[in-house]
Amino acid sequence: MSNPIKKLAGQTAIYGLSSIIGRFLNYLLVPLYVTVFIHTADYGVVSELYAWIAFLIVLLTFGMETAFFKFLSDRPERKEKIFRNSMLSVLSVNFVFLSLVLVFNQQIANKMLFHDNPEYIILLGLVVFIDAVSALPMAKLRAEEKTIKFASIQLIGIGINIGLNLFFMLVLFDPETQNPEVGVRYIFIANIAASLVKPIVLYKDYTSLRWIWDGKLIKAMIKYSLPLAIAGFAYVINETVDRILLKYLTYQSMLGEMTQEAALTYAESQVGIYSASYKLAMLITIFLQAFRYAAEPFFFAQAKNENRNEIYVKVMNYFVGIVLLFFLIVSLNLDIFKYFIPNPNYWEGLKIVPILLLANVWSGVYVNQSIWYKLSGQTKYGALIAVWGAIFTITLNFLFIPIIGYMAAAWTTFAVYAGQMIASYLLGQKHYPIPYNLKKFFLYISTAVVIFLVLKWINIEDNVYRFIVHNTLIILYFILIYWAEKRTDGSLDKNTTA
Repeated sequence: MSNPIKKLAGQTAIYGLSSIIGRFLNYLLVPLYVTVFIHTADYGVVSELYAWIAFLIVLLTFGMETAFFKFLSDRPERKEKIFRNSMLSVLSVNFVFLSLVLVFNQQIANKMLFHDNPEYIILLGLVVFIDAVSALPMAKLRAEEKTIKFASIQLIGIGINIGLNLFFMLVLFDPETQNPEVGVRYIFIANIAASLVKPIVLYKDYTSLRWIWDGKLIKAMIKYSLPLAIAGFAYVINETVDRILLKYLTYQSMLGEMTQEAALTYAESQVGIYSASYKLAMLITIFLQAFRYAAEPFFFAQAKNENRNEIYVKVMNYFVGIVLLFFLIVSLNLDIFKYFIPNPNYWEGLKIVPILLLANVWSGVYVNQSIWYKLSGQTKYGALIAVWGAIFTITLNFLFIPIIGYMAAAWTTFAVYAGQMIASYLLGQKHYPIPYNLKKFFLYISTAVVIFLVLKWINIEDNVYRFIVHNTLIILYFILIYWAEKRTDGSLDKNTTA
């Protein structure tokens, strides 16, 4: 007898070890980049390119990871066949993508306003290709619960990325004598080397692959994954399109006041400032990524458990409490966290951090809820929610970025994720009801937000006194969550099995 929540927590901790340590080490590159790239516009270029990478990886894996988990849970005896066909689908699409990038890199660079740097497009394409074709072998490790191997591969790749970045940026690159374009190239070369760790370590998944297609199976998997692909595509629009639109819309709005070169530099500078502050809001996203790695196969595994709803509700309670704790820690200690960005040229963007932290809370709750349409097979609703979210994201950014700049991007992210969370809950209660504890949900959220607003309104000027008061209230909030959840922990131990 064991508590499945504890099993999920254990797996999340292992995934989190690679994710949190890895993301933390990668975040240490931000101080390096903003120090090396003295001008905010240069970091803006890096941020925009990585926004495109995130966008393309989701597009080019087209929901096949989740389809793999779903079909494997239904027919575990067909594991190898399911993996082979999902892998062949992803490989085929990505070979076409890479071929197009290699042939049309200059034309793509022109459209992205990188006229003199078509090599950026080639490097970007290589990163996307390697990461996309590694997605299924890594998903296979998760399905097999080989969490240690998964985490080790992630950490090795991250270690290589960190090491090469330090070598390239501190030893080879001289910002005073070399063009910033050289630094951008070094960053992507380091990323490519790090990404190659996955296919190298998991080479047997590639070399043993037989090009034998099961058309019926692939058709069924694509039918299941296509709405998820659309949802994922729309989701990544919400995640990344703000940086892309911020550049283009700011550039267009400045053309009447500046030369083309000055307008482009200013636009890239705004992206750099926004992206550096955005990083501080992603501590919640780090936890969310670790949680998602463990939760998706876990939720599918619990689908046949008669106490599954009780488990899902408990997971949600813990999740909301933890992510709101992150919100308070970062937002109430922003005068300390800002030194993560050592270049004061970027600090003007810190005002967006609390907004984006709460936006990521809504996003995490939405992701947690999404299990209802995945378990019920009604993935069309996930696609519908995500598509409407993407439409609102694009529309609101188009309307307000020319007026209030990157503040529009932050508030749009907040509003869209809140809307998706509410829409998913309402649809889920209709089609696959899970009795989430709304009283706890509103208690945790309202308490955290009131603490934040009151302390910001009081505005304690003394640094030491402010630190003590802020963090004492954070500790009291943690005690509230711990006490509220500890009262009901025993029921799962009594009523559930592994």
